[in-house]
Amino acid sequence: MKLNDAISGLIGPGAPPLARQPGFRWSLPRAALPVAIMAALALVPLLAELAGQPFYITLVTRILIFALAATGLNLVLGYGGMISMGHALYIGVGAYAVGILSSYGVTSGWIHLGAALACGGLIALLIGAISLRTSGVGYIMITLAFAQMLYFLVVSLRQFGGDDGLPLASRSDFSGLPLSNPNVLYYLVFVVLAVTLYCFRRLVHARFGMLLRGAKCNPRRMAALGFPLLRYRLLAYVISAQVCVIAGLLMANLTNFVSPSYMHWAVSGELLVMVVLGGLGTLMGPVVGALCMLILEEVLSSLPFTLPYGLDEVVRSHWLGLMGLFIIVVTLALRRGLYGALIAGKEKLS
Repeated sequence: MKLNDAISGLIGPGAPPLARQPGFRWSLPRAALPVAIMAALALVPLLAELAGQPFYITLVTRILIFALAATGLNLVLGYGGMISMGHALYIGVGAYAVGILSSYGVTSGWIHLGAALACGGLIALLIGAISLRTSGVGYIMITLAFAQMLYFLVVSLRQFGGDDGLPLASRSDFSGLPLSNPNVLYYLVFVVLAVTLYCFRRLVHARFGMLLRGAKCNPRRMAALGFPLLRYRLLAYVISAQVCVIAGLLMANLTNFVSPSYMHWAVSGELLVMVVLGGLGTLMGPVVGALCMLILEEVLSSLPFTLPYGLDEVVRSHWLGLMGLFIIVVTLALRRGLYGALIAGKEKLS
């Protein structure tokens, strides 16, 4: 029996088309939406310059970094069914690799990247090997516990700023890429996100991705077929963590500062919300979720126009409540998330 046929039989008739069509290729209508989103993002620096608003370059750079981290989380959450509440830990690992090495005079971005990936991979391997032996609430709580342990460890490191954080002595030097230039940093983040999306697309449609989705839908039967689920899930967890590590390295270079707040459990919760808001198990869902959530946060917290009866001040003061209502409405009304609902609509029309 072929692997595709075996997993399709386990998943059943309600599975997404990708799991039931071994010869799947993107059609033009299906590819049009993600291509349009990425093309629009590629034009942001140009449009910001034309509008005379360089602030938008920094804002969208931050959004793309969170989109990158959410994309990493989506591999284990959306495709693997593993609800991790500790992925902010790896953002912090990437950021502190830059901060600590810079404080000792090491400015090479390649050394920063190598150290961040090595530390992040080792930590992810250890945490994943322990936490993946549990499931359900136990898995959620173990990932949260490990993340908070390392958060408080970083807070206790007074020589690196402790709770106050650590300003970067210098940004990462990637051989001629001046990351102090907002446009250069923006396009670096954009390219990293685009490459990650492409690699993940290939990954989830390969044997590895089919096994990961099969394990999400019916782990007992996958194990009965002889597949080593722990090995595959652990590899997915490590890959997911490494993407978040890279996001943390980029975040440190964007803010020119590292802080323990990058590792707080609330950031893990925000990443989870971005994935769910955009659409679980869709490649562009985390990007759409990050764009929607962070742009809405910016608009509501600093409402740029006046409303009658002083409502604008109410919105600015209680924007978190309004954000929460929006997330609840989207979650209840659009079970597949924003991007998931869009591509489902396109499939019905085509």
